[in-house]
Amino acid sequence: MPINNTQFRYYDSNVLRLPADKRKEYHEQVDNLISELSKKLRNQTDIKITKVVKAGSFAKYTILRKTSEDPIDVDVVFYISGRSVDKETLESLSETIYNLLIKLYPNKAVDHFEIQRKAATVKFIKSGLSVDIVPVIEDPARPGYGWQYDIHDGSKIQTCAPCQIKFVRDRKDVDSDFRTLVRLAKKWKNYSALKPLKSFVIELIMAHVLAKNGKDGSIEKRFRDFLLYIAQSELKEVICFPENGLITSRFSDPVVILDPVCNSNNVASRITEKERLEIVEAAKEAWEIANHASIEDDIEIWKELFGPRFRVED
Repeated sequence: MPINNTQFRYYDSNVLRLPADKRKEYHEQVDNLISELSKKLRNQTDIKITKVVKAGSFAKYTILRKTSEDPIDVDVVFYISGRSVDKETLESLSETIYNLLIKLYPNKAVDHFEIQRKAATVKFIKSGLSVDIVPVIEDPARPGYGWQYDIHDGSKIQTCAPCQIKFVRDRKDVDSDFRTLVRLAKKWKNYSALKPLKSFVIELIMAHVLAKNGKDGSIEKRFRDFLLYIAQSELKEVICFPENGLITSRFSDPVVILDPVCNSNNVASRITEKERLEIVEAAKEAWEIANHASIEDDIEIWKELFGPRFRVED
């Protein structure tokens, strides 16, 4: 017989989900970083921080516990006022924060810090935690919203970290297993080394499948439905949500998945046609494996999707 919900929840709770003690440790490290960095910003620059929000998978409770395949990172959004969205760049804002990080941790080697795609990053070597400092120029007309920059092409997009957290929480309120399903999909993605399939994209595809199919059915079936959707749609459908409202933008990217908080932001815009085909083929193969594992009731077959640490009981 197929793996039941209790067994999948066991795997999620005991293998995938970030343990409470680690979550507390990471919260303390991030809170200390936020406190000290905020002081430095207030005392040494004319940047005004109006709000700091923990974001990303950590804040959405969809993060995986740390393994060799699953790194731990936390996005921390610093909302900045008094800066022109047209004159500033991510480079100028991140460089300011980067320099302050070096001053804040003078005993750390400089190579422990790096400028990444949308953030200055600090890594805590002992815990393995990476914290991305994401500067966002706030939109005073829309609470929670602001402008975030792309380090490669200089483009800017409107974002709302609290709204993105609420988006996942709202789906969890509809379906108590939503986060479990997201973590299962993320583990499959990491074990399969599908780097182009980002965490946010997985969350949005899973939310789309929930909207299409509802919450009925077992966790196992619904995970297979997630794979089947990717395989059958080939990610050629435009994915959007009620939160998007009226959509006026047009996109020519191979995959189009709209950010629920910004109609003009295609969160899958960097997936190339070659990568789309790679993801679709991986999902087809994974669905066949999952379907076979379900029919055969064989734990060893499930390990082909989730790795050798897959277990559903003590």
